[in-house]
Amino acid sequence: MKARDVMTAPVITATPETPVRDIASLLLEKRISGLPIVEGGRVVGILSEGDLLRRVELGTERRRPKWLDALIDPKVQAADFSVSRGMLARDVMTRDVVSVAPESELGEIAKLLEQRHIKRVPVIEGDRLIGIVSRANLLRALAIYQPPAVVDAHTDQTILETLQEQLMGEGWFEPSRFNIVVSDGVVHFWGTVRSEEQRRALEVAARSLPGVRDVQNHTSRDIFTNNAG
Repeated sequence: MKARDVMTAPVITATPETPVRDIASLLLEKRISGLPIVEGGRVVGILSEGDLLRRVELGTERRRPKWLDALIDPKVQAADFSVSRGMLARDVMTRDVVSVAPESELGEIAKLLEQRHIKRVPVIEGDRLIGIVSRANLLRALAIYQPPAVVDAHTDQTILETLQEQLMGEGWFEPSRFNIVVSDGVVHFWGTVRSEEQRRALEVAARSLPGVRDVQNHTSRDIFTNNAG
């Protein structure tokens, strides 16, 4: 699935001149946790509920010991001051906007959200904002996901070949340690595992395949492998 398949559109936006109080009300009214800031049709920032947590009105602005201020870059101190006291979106918004294209794969997007510690990304086509993908969109996609059908029906041989092909691409899988048998849709694992995590991963791989009715894990723990293995 791609960004265009799960994105929310049209997107609720604000301008750089929108008052912070109005944005707080908008987030509450629309039950969203953030929105793009748009100027001249282009996304120039993102403002989230996290940007509104450190506010002087709430008494939650950052307060550091004087000695610590001497060690912190003045640019950081100035930015914190603006965020806690700014009255307009342009004073508070995050200007480093991370975006994705409509054809971006969901795996790419999930990795981006995780690496950048963000909760949403605008979907940009050319210079135009056409949607937004949030963590909630990814969860909805997971909830409605249907596994692709296996060609030539779900025969035991097809299941075995598909499972072997999948496992051979994984670094933790050691083919010399395992024997896999598929009988009447039931996957049987035999051999030794280095860890419980490896045992669980085998079962997860099998259960994710269409046509698998059950998994029987007959593997035993390699007593000569320590926990770091």
